[in-house]
Amino acid sequence: MIDIDKWTEIYNTVKKHKLRTALTAFGVFWGIFMLVVLLGAGKGLENGVMSEFNIAKNAVFIWTQRTSVPYMGLKAGRTIQMTNDDVAAIKAKVPEVGVVAPSNQLWGDFAVNYQDKSSAFTVNGETPEVLFVKPLIIKTGRFVNDIDIQEKRKVAVVGPRVLEVLFPNEKNPLGKYISIKGSYFQVVGTFDPVGKGEDIVEESKIIYIPQTALQQTFNQVNKVGFMAMVPKPGVPAAVIEEKVKTLLMERHQVAPTDLKAFGSANVEKEYQDIQGLFIGISGFSWLVSIGTIIAGIIGVGNIMLIVVKERTKEIGIRKALGATPLSIISLIIQESIVITGLAGYVGLLVGTGIIALIEYFMRKFDVQAGFFGMPEVNPGIAITATVLLVVTGALAGLIPAAKAAGVNPVMALKDE
Repeated sequence: MIDIDKWTEIYNTVKKHKLRTALTAFGVFWGIFMLVVLLGAGKGLENGVMSEFNIAKNAVFIWTQRTSVPYMGLKAGRTIQMTNDDVAAIKAKVPEVGVVAPSNQLWGDFAVNYQDKSSAFTVNGETPEVLFVKPLIIKTGRFVNDIDIQEKRKVAVVGPRVLEVLFPNEKNPLGKYISIKGSYFQVVGTFDPVGKGEDIVEESKIIYIPQTALQQTFNQVNKVGFMAMVPKPGVPAAVIEEKVKTLLMERHQVAPTDLKAFGSANVEKEYQDIQGLFIGISGFSWLVSIGTIIAGIIGVGNIMLIVVKERTKEIGIRKALGATPLSIISLIIQESIVITGLAGYVGLLVGTGIIALIEYFMRKFDVQAGFFGMPEVNPGIAITATVLLVVTGALAGLIPAAKAAGVNPVMALKDE
C-alpha cells in the first residue's frame, strides 16, 4: 500500500532544498553515467578488436625454420621440410588434436589468366578442414572437398577481387577454366572473406585449390608448408602446440632444446591475453565509477544529516505521539533512496541513450573507427546499476536514520 503522506514529506523535503539536493544528486548521476558510458565504450573497443579474430580462437599454427642446435651428427642451420606423413602421424599420435589442416602456397612471380585477362594473385593449396580454422562465406558453388583431395582434382575457389579482375563481364564464373602457371583449373566456387580492413582486401585476392593438386602440379610432392590445428573441445591449445612440436622434433631429428627449429602461433593465448586486458579495462571503469558514486553517497548522507537536524523537533513530536524507531528509520532511508535512485536512474538513461545514439550513427553511416566496434550496454549492467542505486541509497541514509531514531522526544521538543 502506498503511503501518500510519506511521499508528500519526501517531496516537500526535496522541494525545500532544490539546489542543494540537485548538486548533491549530481555526484550519483555522474557516477552511474560514467559507469554506463565507460563500460559501453569498453565493449565497443572489445567488439572492434575481437572482430579482427577472423580465425578460430583456439587455433594453433606451426611452420618450419632452421635448426639452431647440432643434434645426432646433424649440423645447426639445417632446413626442415614437413610432409604429408607428418600430418598422418599427428592424427594418429596426438589424440587431443581435433582438426589438422596442412597448407601450401604457390611461391614466385606468376600471373593467373582467363582468356585475355591476367593478374597476380595468391594461390593456396588447402584441405576442407581449413574452414574449421578460418571460416569463409561460400557465395556460389562449393569449397574444396574430400574427393578433390583424394583425386587431386584441378579445381579452384576464387575470391571477389579475382572475380572482379578476371571475370568482369561474366555473370556466372562456375565451370570456367583459369590458367595458373600454365595449368588449367576449373572454377567450382566463389567466396567472400570474413573480417574487415586490410585482411579482407588481401584475402579477396586468394585462389584456393586442393592441397594435393598443388603438390602434384607445381612440384611440391609430399611437401607441407605449414599446419593449422584446432584442439578437441575442452583441450587447451597449448597442449596440442607442445605435443605436436615434440612429435615433429622426434620425426625430423631436432634437438629437444632447439626452440628455433619450429615456429608456432597460439591464437588462444593471444585471445586470452586480450580478454584479460578488457577485464582490466572493465575493472578500471567500475573502480572510477564507484569512487564517484561513493562521493555522491557521502553528499547525500550529508544532506540527510542536515534534514534530520532541521526536523529534530518534528521527529521528537512523532516519537512522542508513538512513532516507532523503525518508522523513523524507514522514512529517512526512503528519502535517501529516492534521491540516489532518481539521480542514478537519470544517469543510467542518459548514458544508455548516448551509447545507443553512437551505435545508431555507426550502423547508419557504416562508420569504421579503427579497432573501435559497435558499443553496447549489457543488460546485466543496467540490473547491477539498479541494485547498486538501491543499496547505496540505503547506505547513504543509514547513519542519518540511526541519528534520527535516537532522538530524545523531550530534548527534541526543547530544540530551537
